[in-house]
Amino acid sequence: MIDNRMADGSTVFVAGHRGLVGSAIVRALERAGHMSILTACRDELDLTDSAAVEAFFAAQRPTHVFMAAAKVGGIHANNSYPVDFLETNLRIQNNVIHSAWQHGVRKLVFLGSCCIYPKVCPQPIKEDYLLTGPLEPTNEWYAIAKIAGIKLCQAYRRQYGFDAISLMPTNLYGPHDNFDLLSSHVLPALIRKFHEARTAGRDEVAVWGTGTPRREFLYVDDMASAAVFLMQHYSDERIINVGSGRDISIGELARKIAGIVGFEGKIVHDTSKPDGTLLRCSDVTRLFDMGWRPTVALGEGIRLTYEWYRDHEHSIQRRGGA
Repeated sequence: MIDNRMADGSTVFVAGHRGLVGSAIVRALERAGHMSILTACRDELDLTDSAAVEAFFAAQRPTHVFMAAAKVGGIHANNSYPVDFLETNLRIQNNVIHSAWQHGVRKLVFLGSCCIYPKVCPQPIKEDYLLTGPLEPTNEWYAIAKIAGIKLCQAYRRQYGFDAISLMPTNLYGPHDNFDLLSSHVLPALIRKFHEARTAGRDEVAVWGTGTPRREFLYVDDMASAAVFLMQHYSDERIINVGSGRDISIGELARKIAGIVGFEGKIVHDTSKPDGTLLRCSDVTRLFDMGWRPTVALGEGIRLTYEWYRDHEHSIQRRGGA
């Protein structure tokens, strides 16, 4: 088999380098220090424009690609903008995967999401559970787009021998996250809620849902470490889970974040809001058996994320929360 690992002289394109995952992958590659890192801002390259993407690959000729660009958001955003989450993500990933193959990229890492799995399936979630049941309705548009990306990578591998692999990260958090209260995921939203409540002297914070659903979380720099590790050591059409293998209830998470932020008031649960999937924890046996492990515990990751949020609070508010 041809060795498609990154090495001295490689040119690595990180699509979506300003986002949560992409920025962490850039940091991980910079620490490795032996390849050229290629990035492009949105005003320089519109990934939904197929002609622009093809021209970019033809001119820049990257040897490796991390496909971290996507339109992402929480339950409210997915429910409110189904066309955006489905169509935009399909366009982005179709353009990048096709142009990567067309212009001789040696290897591509496609980043999916744990929401691709059925709403109800055995726990922890094994990779084989994909497409074995209905999706969670609150994020099915995003999930369908990601499943299409997985299948496209598998199709290019089968038909053309293109070395494209698909990783399924669990719920990620960390620096450069989205802290908007309407479009963000639960952990950054809670950090902002508790911080603003403490700063304003409020004595109560409302948390969506009952607090009973359980979620698995992974600090984004651990995710980036795993992505680089798998780029170097994994080549298979089967998807592979990336996570911590540990879950926590939303209620427990809220109390942990409140303690780190320093909010001492009351936490109430708004049961008029949806819970989403009740249980979601990845089976990471395959990845752990390869020798990779996360290094940042949840409490430490929340502390680091909160420090980043405080350092960037004013710029976040100027951008409207994202």
